[in-house]
Amino acid sequence: MNPYILATLLFGLGLGTTITFASSHWLLAWMGLEMNTLAIVPLMAQHHHPRAVEATTKYFLTQATAAAMILFASTTNAWLTGQWDIQQMTHPLPITLITLALALKIGLAPVHSWLPEVLQGLDLTTGLILSTWQKLAPFALLLQIQSPNSTILIAFGLVSTLVGGWGGLNQTQLRKIIAYSSIAHLGWMILVLQFSPSLTLIALLTYFVMTFSTFLVFKLNKSTSMNMLAASWAKAPALTALTPLVLLSLGGLPPLTGFMPKWLILHELAKQDLAPTATLAAMSALLSLYFYLRLSYAITLTMSPNTLTGTTPWRLQHSQLTLPLAIATAATLLLLPLTPAVVALLAL
Repeated sequence: MNPYILATLLFGLGLGTTITFASSHWLLAWMGLEMNTLAIVPLMAQHHHPRAVEATTKYFLTQATAAAMILFASTTNAWLTGQWDIQQMTHPLPITLITLALALKIGLAPVHSWLPEVLQGLDLTTGLILSTWQKLAPFALLLQIQSPNSTILIAFGLVSTLVGGWGGLNQTQLRKIIAYSSIAHLGWMILVLQFSPSLTLIALLTYFVMTFSTFLVFKLNKSTSMNMLAASWAKAPALTALTPLVLLSLGGLPPLTGFMPKWLILHELAKQDLAPTATLAAMSALLSLYFYLRLSYAITLTMSPNTLTGTTPWRLQHSQLTLPLAIATAATLLLLPLTPAVVALLAL
């Protein structure tokens, strides 16, 4: 892609998210979301591969549907209450509609079906943007809506954690595994959104760091399936030793960074007298942990056939910068001791 076009599209991506962040009016927020969608569509279809074009079409249709729902709900809200302000949503009908539309935008279960399919059709770099940056604007809106009824959010959260766990169990394609992992993580964030928005933000940030390092590992190894990842020991032995730890951090295993948000969310749910919800969420985390363990097993405990074609990539220099990978991996593995500081911040 022409660097000028790429720069323009990335600028549009950043501007769309920034407009949504800065808006207090529903029309402005909707415009930011639309700019976001239109900027990423050419990035997704840039390879002109049938899978990429199919993924782009699916993505565009779901985002357009969600945007139309947001427009409809905000107009309904203005008609019922005379308010366009995002924080002045009082009527339950537009609130429920907008929550559903934003859930569709970020890929929460039960409106998640597009996410694994779309992510599978993209290259790893665009997949990374879709899994991280594209979640920011809808999340900013979800945080601003003061929903009077938390049941719908808890239902979304629980269904997402369960679907994210069950869905990933049978997958061998890494991008689909990441998609289901994303659904499960978003479920955890939505569970606690009503009770502690700042904790949701911390969970979102740690998810971003962990996903970033996971995608960079896959990019460095040029692996898109479990079998390709199993052969990565020939390309980068040191990284292959660290990859299972990154994956287990994504699964939320102590003493890695990924354990912190899950621990704090379970604590908050218990404080809100939602022990059954917390128990279900913790049980669903075991499902996710299973497929991360399966990946780790494939990388470390199985020996891929040492054929000449398997060892050839080891001799080739890769062009990817390793500093972002090193920083992201260190953050993914080593930030758990900061938990007391995070708890102190949340208490402010």
